[in-house]
Amino acid sequence: GHFKEGMKRLERNGMADILVDKVKNEKVPIFAICLGMQLLTTKSEEGNCKGLGLIDAETVKFNFSDKSLKIPHVGWNKLSFKTNNALFKNIEPINSYYFTHSYYVKCNNEKDILTSTNYGHDFVSAVNRENIYGTQFHPEKSHRKGFQILINFVKEI
Repeated sequence: GHFKEGMKRLERNGMADILVDKVKNEKVPIFAICLGMQLLTTKSEEGNCKGLGLIDAETVKFNFSDKSLKIPHVGWNKLSFKTNNALFKNIEPINSYYFTHSYYVKCNNEKDILTSTNYGHDFVSAVNRENIYGTQFHPEKSHRKGFQILINFVKEI
């Protein structure tokens, strides 16, 4: 997905305001994956536009001087847990998860960071603020261990 196009579609369909209202005011839990997590931020370099503003963060592009690191980051990678959270109940830290992205989230509040992952440098791979959850990786493509995260969201959150 593309950040600017994603925001355009949410706004054109009137979904951006509805999402923000449901999440912020009604405290409906939300789980956002990959581009969805990026859309939670206040702004993005991708399309130079604002996001939903649900997480105090921005979305920035990977930029490596080491040309052996390819963009997009595609493949399996591990999570480094920053805090205990029900989203990762029964999840072993040795598991790898599937990523495919060129941009990543930079949180302004460390308390919002659930996990980080290293690809050239550490980047935020999962966030949580109150009823808001997001993963940069794709749990739905990460086999049983990824499905456990989705099950945890439904059962524990």
